[in-house]
Formats: sequence, structure tokens, C-alpha cells
Amino acid sequence: MQSNNPVFRRSEEFNRPGANAYGNQTYAGNGQAYPGYGQAGYSDPSTWGTGTPGTQTPVSTGPMTIDTVVQKTGLSLGVVIVAALATWIMTPAITTATTAADLSGLYAAVTIGSLGAFVLSMVNSFKRVISPALVLAFCALEGVALGGLSKVFDAQFGGNVVSGAVIGTFAAFAGTLAAYKVFDIKVGNKFRMFVMAAVFGMVGLSLMEMVLGFFGAQLGLFGFGGLGLLTAIAGLVLGVFMLVMDFDFVEQGIRNGIPERESWRAAFAMTVSLVWIYTNLLRLLAIFSDN
Repeated sequence: MQSNNPVFRRSEEFNRPGANAYGNQTYAGNGQAYPGYGQAGYSDPSTWGTGTPGTQTPVSTGPMTIDTVVQKTGLSLGVVIVAALATWIMTPAITTATTAADLSGLYAAVTIGSLGAFVLSMVNSFKRVISPALVLAFCALEGVALGGLSKVFDAQFGGNVVSGAVIGTFAAFAGTLAAYKVFDIKVGNKFRMFVMAAVFGMVGLSLMEMVLGFFGAQLGLFGFGGLGLLTAIAGLVLGVFMLVMDFDFVEQGIRNGIPERESWRAAFAMTVSLVWIYTNLLRLLAIFSDN
């Protein structure tokens, strides 16, 4: 099954042509199947090592399972949280006496973390062989950006905004997962295309707003006014849709018996979705508290 999600599209295992529902490849002539990944007697050549000539040394420890996805996702989110807390604690406190110069280090951390995380998100999204080190590096930079951003929101709008966004993010994850399983949600190609087009559109608008900001001509799409409220709601809905796509691809990957290393790709995708939901919830709560 071909994916429209760039995170999963670069995975050969997710998108093997001719794979049936059980992860088996079929020959073009006689219709007989040969064993797929994770089945006895077959080893994915891309996982072979470079040991003694004439031998095959598998690198993968087995197929991806729900446990490996949970473990890698938990580790990724743990790095984000630790980096965010470290940034919050190590940067100067924000008080009524704090000047713009005092906040220069905090703003620099947010900027560097955001730009670094964006670059690594693109690399991880389009990288054919997922790299755990790059995924964790992305999580660390994202944590730095979120830690600094959350501290600014906490000082400006109060602590309930940050804590509410954290609780709301995990509630959205749990609620989306429950709805996905209870209602047996099926993800079609049209849904994938719509979500990814909307996500890229939102990213494009944010880049346009940033460029306009350099010339003092922002439209307020990501501010705290009416337009900001609309984009925050749209972003939150898109984040939930992204989670649905993540759950679907994880389910398909486990069914196809893809290598365990792909758990890192799934963890990266869900981390991106949760960060997306958190930032939009943070803006929503800030808008409501400001009013």
C-alpha cells in the first residue's frame, strides 16, 4: 500500500508493492506467495551486516510490535520532556523586572530549537532508512523549543495555560486512540491526501507569516486574534487527523511484519503529531485566557 504521508512513504517496508494483507509478496506469474518480512526462512537483505563473506548477519532483532512502538515512542517523548524541562530551568526567570535583553538567551533557544527541529523533521521524513540518532536529536531540539515557548506563555498568560495544554495533549492522544479502536476507523487514500495537503498548507502559511514578520506586515494568522483562533482550531483538528494516520500505519506495519527499526519511524511520526497538537492547544488556551 502506497502512502501519501512523507514520514512513511520513505519506508520501503510500509510501501512494498504487491504486499497483501498478511505482508506476503506475490509473484507476477503464478500467483504463489513467498514468505514476507518477519517470517521464518526469510531475512530482509537490507538488514544484513558486513561480517565474514558468504555469511548473512541480520541486524534487526525481529519484527515491529506494539511493544517496540510504545517503547520507542515513550523514549522519544521522554527526551522531549527532559529537554523542555532543562530549558525551562536553565534559562532566567521571567518577572515584571525582566527586560528584552534578559530574554535574548531564551528567545535564541526557541529560535535555534525550532529551526533545528524543522530541519531534522524534514530529514527524518524523507530519509529512506530511519536513524534513531536523528530521531532523538529532533526530539531534543523540539524539547528546547517547547521548553522556551512554554515558559514565555506561562509568564504571559499564567501557569494554567501550559498545564492545560499538556493534559489536553495526552487526553487528545488517548481519546483519538480509543475512537480509532472502538469505531474501527479506516483510513483511505483521499483522507491521507487531504490531511497531508492541509498540513503542508499550514506549514506554508506559517513560513509566509514568518517572512512577512521580517517586514512588519504580519497577517495575524498565528497570533491571538480572530484569525489566530481559526488557525489554532484547524491545527488542532489536523493534529488529531495526523494521529489517526499514525495509528493506521502502525497497525499496517505490524500486520506486515516490518523490521523492528521501523518502530523509530512510527515514534517520530507520533511525536510530531503530539507536538503539533500541544502547540495549537497552547495557543487556543492562551487566546481564551487573554479574552
